[in-house]
Amino acid sequence: MSSRTNDIPADAEKFRVVVNHEEQYSVWPLDRELPNGWRDAGVQGDKEACLAHVEEVWTDMRPLSLRTGLTGSAASGTAEAPEAGASA
Repeated sequence: MSSRTNDIPADAEKFRVVVNHEEQYSVWPLDRELPNGWRDAGVQGDKEACLAHVEEVWTDMRPLSLRTGLTGSAASGTAEAPEAGASA
């Protein structure tokens, strides 16, 4: 008995690449409504082609908020200072 993940039908042949607000990518069956929080990334095809596109464009697995947060802290040269009187 084979198991399916994410309740995606085994016979779904066409997929689309989807992306969320954190610039995280996934593939989704073309004939199913997009889940909340995800938008079409403009690439459609068989599952292998969609996964290949995701592998090509999603090179940094960190969520956007983490990437921009780290960039913002490094660019401004700021770091969290310990509170006065706090012991290390």
